[in-house]
Amino acid sequence: MVALPVFGAAFVVAVIAAAAFGFYRRRDLGTSASRATFDTLHQASLAAPSLREGLTEAGAQRAVRHLRALLGTSAVALTDRSRTLAVDAVAHNHGDRAIRHVEAVLDSGATRILGSREVSCGSPDCPVRAAVACPVVDGDAVVGALIAYGRDTSAMLVRAVEEVARWVSGQVELASADSQRTQLMAAELRALRAQISPHFIYNSLTAIASFTRTDPDRARELLLEFADFTRYALRRGGEFTTIADELRNTERYLVLEQARFGDRLAVSLRVAPEVLPTAVPFLVVQPLVENAVRHGFEGHPTLVTVSITAMDDGADAVIVVEDDGAGADPEVVRAALEHRSLSADSGPGSIGLGNVDARLRQVFGDQYGLVVETAPGAGTKVTVRVPKFAPGVHV
Repeated sequence: MVALPVFGAAFVVAVIAAAAFGFYRRRDLGTSASRATFDTLHQASLAAPSLREGLTEAGAQRAVRHLRALLGTSAVALTDRSRTLAVDAVAHNHGDRAIRHVEAVLDSGATRILGSREVSCGSPDCPVRAAVACPVVDGDAVVGALIAYGRDTSAMLVRAVEEVARWVSGQVELASADSQRTQLMAAELRALRAQISPHFIYNSLTAIASFTRTDPDRARELLLEFADFTRYALRRGGEFTTIADELRNTERYLVLEQARFGDRLAVSLRVAPEVLPTAVPFLVVQPLVENAVRHGFEGHPTLVTVSITAMDDGADAVIVVEDDGAGADPEVVRAALEHRSLSADSGPGSIGLGNVDARLRQVFGDQYGLVVETAPGAGTKVTVRVPKFAPGVHV
């Protein structure tokens, strides 16, 4: 048997800074270097969540005062390619002209130093006499600019503005990556729903039709189960559901499949009541059971047993879907989890495994992806571990 976890990457800034904040609250801040390090981490941690929304006006307005605190200048402005998103200043707000000041930066993608003729408003008490403007990039594209205003410029200030702009760019790139990943998961969830049509609806309706003459009551019950199943699977709205609802829909699926396979398909279901209210991403259990049924019957065995177990494990809920069917090549399963295809006919089951694994990792972190144990002729066991409580995850 081969266990196949898939690993990802995680980026943490705020947690480190928060931990440092708590540590220093309890102890003397020590040397000036220690205090400066703490202040830098603290301001970065405050700005990061807003910038992780992307380069938006609302996020820029929340982040810009922390960026000015990082740089210690008279004013700081953040722009996109067409307008000033936000400005923070001690006096003489120059934000209305910031987008003009960064035009050359947006065109060239290079740092620019501006003199008093370009940025001063002419007021004798205005603290702004010079500025440093740096590009904010997302990948290879310049998407905005960071500009810091002050009485003069120095090599140290130029370097500081460039470093802060590079850090802002990193947050913006992470926001884009999150957005693209979310869009990919949504597209694959649509693909997961679409596969219901060619691979399940026809077989279900054929099975129901076979009972219309011999057992009309059974046909009616199956038709109601089919209607409830498709209504749930194709519903719109709501990113999360409960384990209870996922298992109920999985039971509908199995009732329909047992009408098709008869005594060749045996089902075992064991559920701990404590895990039923746990919130999980929509459609994470039924695709795993469908994969067990479809691939379990490869090679046409006389009997396939599918067991579903939902267990309470302290802070986590653990769901195990296991079959004693044909099993699979571990490399084929690994490719499915990594969204690769080893053949032209990898099948919709690959979409199901890869999609479920990716969505679990996106919501809960990489420690909560699928673990698949399988080998040819040895059946397949898929384990799903999810936290019973997670921030932002609720029905």
